[in-house]
Amino acid sequence: MSSPMANLERNNKILLELVQRPGNNVCADCRAPEPDWASCTLGVFVCLNCSGLHRNLTTISRIKSIHLDLWEDSLVEFMKERGNSAAKAIYEKCVPVFYYRPQEKDCIVLKEQWIRAKYDRREFTGENVLYQHAYSSEMFEATLWKKGKDNKQFLKRIFQLSPKDFTLKYFIKEESKVPKAVISMKDLNAVFQPEKIAHNHGLQISYQQGEHTRNLFVYHERGQVIVSLFNAIRATRFAYLRRKHPTLRTSELLPKITRYCLKEGYMEKTGPTHREPFKKRWFTLCLMARKLLYYKTPLDAIELGAVFIGSENHSYSVSENSCRSSKRSRWNCGITLHTPGRQFVFMCEQEQEQREWLEAFTKVISQPMTPEDYANEANMKRGR
Repeated sequence: MSSPMANLERNNKILLELVQRPGNNVCADCRAPEPDWASCTLGVFVCLNCSGLHRNLTTISRIKSIHLDLWEDSLVEFMKERGNSAAKAIYEKCVPVFYYRPQEKDCIVLKEQWIRAKYDRREFTGENVLYQHAYSSEMFEATLWKKGKDNKQFLKRIFQLSPKDFTLKYFIKEESKVPKAVISMKDLNAVFQPEKIAHNHGLQISYQQGEHTRNLFVYHERGQVIVSLFNAIRATRFAYLRRKHPTLRTSELLPKITRYCLKEGYMEKTGPTHREPFKKRWFTLCLMARKLLYYKTPLDAIELGAVFIGSENHSYSVSENSCRSSKRSRWNCGITLHTPGRQFVFMCEQEQEQREWLEAFTKVISQPMTPEDYANEANMKRGR
């Protein structure tokens, strides 16, 4: 008869074999590789970060380490029966196509609300259709804190999302009849930016205003509200894109819902003649729009300027430059962006930043241009 300790050692060995199986070898919630933890009540293997979020679900999820904790026979049997794939079939049975499933590098609020939606509210099991209707109802309204002209001042504003006419409006006061802005789904983009906004639930909403990109920086105290708004925006954007591109498949439309920036950060830039002093600017590079936008600060509402970045077939290229001894810049790591009309010179503070920007520029330049890109390039040239 085997000893209790031998049984526990055998159980840990079984768990280590289970976590290597397809489906179990990535986190059930964010798909991070090699999960070290498991919920012995839900039957899923999760990463360290998601295990911390599961600990907040005190009545639903009990977390144990697959390396450090002792596992009883009954719990191991349950993990063998369940596992990530079987759990996914239950808890992710009815996830809407537009709903954002967070990945390993996404912010905490997206992961936390995904986990709560799956296991706590059971939004996707098919039991409760009310949650599904909320994302595509006639009107989604939320009162958010929006950054005012003073960087430190956030003011309450009423936001109304209308799937019916594909707009997001915001009002200064509840009794306001006329919205401060009406934003079309055509150009609207929403991405979480907690670090930039200095709030865990910070959301950046961007849209075209004439020839410029306008940024709104907002947050809500409750994570569920801001993530629900984000997914309602995605639902409305998806419906808009489906109407605009009726021949495209769902798999082709989904990547167009949200545009993520490829790289953001400070660089120094000089003027067209390269004799002007270098000025520190905040840059944002978007792969989908092929645009490099620059601002005075990360929280500026409108960019100071924009550069379209075409493909290598159209004489665009990027290179490390050798103006390391430039007395006009405080920084030494140079980059030259070559375009048909001009050479742009940027300076980075550190070599790591320089390498990352070179890689990001190269990624855009190596991608062939689409008909939409040609139209955007022509519009930018007309706007100059």
